[in-house]
Amino acid sequence: MQLNIKDRFNTELPADSILENSRRQVKEACFSYVTPKQTKKPELLHVSPEMLHSLGLTEEDAKSKDFLNIFTGNTVLPNTKPYAMCYGGHQFGNWAGQLGDGRAINLAEIEHENKHWAIQLKGAGETPYSRTADGLAVLRSSVREYLCSEAMYHLGVPTTRALSLALSGDNVLRDVLYNGNSAYEKGAIVCRVAPSFLRFGSFQIFPAREDKETLKTLVDYTIKHHFTYLGMPSKSTYLQFFEAVSARTLDMIIHWQRVGFVHGVMNTDNLSILGQTIDYGPYGWLEGYDHDWTPNTTDSQFKRYRFGAQLDIGHWNLYQLANALYPLIEDAEGLQNSLKAYSEKAKTQYIEMMRTKLGLLTEDSSDAKLIFSLEDLLQLTETDMTIFFRSLSAFSAENSLDGLETVKDAFYMPNELSGTIRKQWNAWFESYTERLKKETLSFQDRKEKMNTVNPKYVLRNYMAQLAIDDADKGDYKLIDDLFQLLKKPYDEQPENEKWFAKRPDWARHKVGCSMLSCSS
Repeated sequence: MQLNIKDRFNTELPADSILENSRRQVKEACFSYVTPKQTKKPELLHVSPEMLHSLGLTEEDAKSKDFLNIFTGNTVLPNTKPYAMCYGGHQFGNWAGQLGDGRAINLAEIEHENKHWAIQLKGAGETPYSRTADGLAVLRSSVREYLCSEAMYHLGVPTTRALSLALSGDNVLRDVLYNGNSAYEKGAIVCRVAPSFLRFGSFQIFPAREDKETLKTLVDYTIKHHFTYLGMPSKSTYLQFFEAVSARTLDMIIHWQRVGFVHGVMNTDNLSILGQTIDYGPYGWLEGYDHDWTPNTTDSQFKRYRFGAQLDIGHWNLYQLANALYPLIEDAEGLQNSLKAYSEKAKTQYIEMMRTKLGLLTEDSSDAKLIFSLEDLLQLTETDMTIFFRSLSAFSAENSLDGLETVKDAFYMPNELSGTIRKQWNAWFESYTERLKKETLSFQDRKEKMNTVNPKYVLRNYMAQLAIDDADKGDYKLIDDLFQLLKKPYDEQPENEKWFAKRPDWARHKVGCSMLSCSS
């Protein structure tokens, strides 16, 4: 098994001078060297063929003992020095100080076909940043992360990727609902892959410690390798760097809104500097369309990270990043203008995105009203977002009275569609019909375009939970079934029609299907 090792992060940036793997505050360093924990009896459950190819590996390689040992942490690649990254962050709006890779260990960086990849094990043991935790992960959260990161990629959402999913053979103690009922679960390890795992918090930690020198070193490194087109470091370059991060962050969140994805934990340490979805914890997809929905039990009271707030939270997090970069930029007005531009672009790009979901290729002054009135209607009764927008593509502008009939399968409680609510829906479909008449696309062309942005299949929480339940019993077939299904989320896949359905009643309040905790 041959990998083209091209380590940069741990060769160009300052390392923690202490080599002992003990919990501590790590100063003036971007990472600490750490060796993954040896596991008792690792077992490979699934491998992504696409990521194998991206790293220059073959399916034969994936069957080897070397592959199993390397990607479960039992063997360190020759001439590499694994490490955990140091970062801080705001958690639920409050500065938390040093956080860091508490259960993630970076194995190495790879170059293949002119692309650079960092490979990281999640759940491979404790690090100096583990605080009071054990650095391990369990099967349920690992299945969810493995499936979701690859599903998001095929949805066209900027994301980190996943190479492999494995059992560690160890049991891990967890309190799923934080209610004092701890139990042992199967330990697991996911190999995550990305051009970089740098986060907003990677930059925040240094100005918080008045360490401008290390901040500059890290920003210069990031521009050199990930924003090369910006040129040589300078105050103006640093401002352009912030603007580029803002644009990427906005693009990512717009995609989240398009497919109905809710991250659940948009802390600043969970936002990638590259604008890629990172850290799949208590995420979820909207089933009933609801701007106030959050999948995270920890956030159930204040709903800070609810679906409808994600664009605003992106702005809030960028504001914190701006504060962190200010010592290098020293241009408050420039940063304020960039943040203002984010807010303005968020409004326009959101409308543009919603136009595509509605099959509108041209702009019209009535579009915002049409979109926002639709969003209000979707929340009057429980309406499945994925099914609604996918079904809407079959609506014919020739007869607006067919509107509710076209999308009827999206309603969880169709008996509520009476009286005033029905009148409101019919009025909206009449407005939508008039708007469609201003378009030049044929019905078939519009349907095809709508079906390229409105997925038919997403990883609903109950689907992931079914795969987890089977995996707990030693049956891993559903993991592969869902993996294959979600590689073509916009295709009809008539053989998989059973997954194009509303959440079943049994899943409405089941743990793992409605809301999730950060426990993993």
